Amino acid sequence: MKLIDIVKQLALGAFVGCFILCMVIVLISTLSSQSVSFDGIYLSKSILASIIIGWAFSLSGFIYNREDLPLALQVLIQMICGLTTLFLSAMILGWIPLDKGLDPFISFAVTTIIFTVIFWIGFYLYDYYQAKELNQKIRIINKEE
Repeated sequence: MKLIDIVKQLALGAFVGCFILCMVIVLISTLSSQSVSFDGIYLSKSILASIIIGWAFSLSGFIYNREDLPLALQVLIQMICGLTTLFLSAMILGWIPLDKGLDPFISFAVTTIIFTVIFWIGFYLYDYYQAKELNQKIRIINKEE
């Protein structure tokens, strides 16, 4: 594993984490019936947490380089790393209002897992089709030789 690969994963994780945070803020602001504002300190902490969460998901993605592990185990390892970081951050920052009972936690967990699965499938399909295209180009090159 090269340093440049780690830097790329860190950049991708930070980008995706911040992108998701921006989308959540837009959704909350748009869908809320009340006026919503975010103070600077809370927003700064949320941005930092989103970067760290993105890093947890992206760096744990290196597990897919281990061809000796089945895909299901690789996915499980990545999800445990990413979701643990996400839930800890959410509880520390108050994204989940724990004082309001178990319902907000369950809602947050279900929503998070659904979106995580959607994002994972998106990345999987992107990589799958990219590999398919590369394999096709290799076959064409091999036929020319």
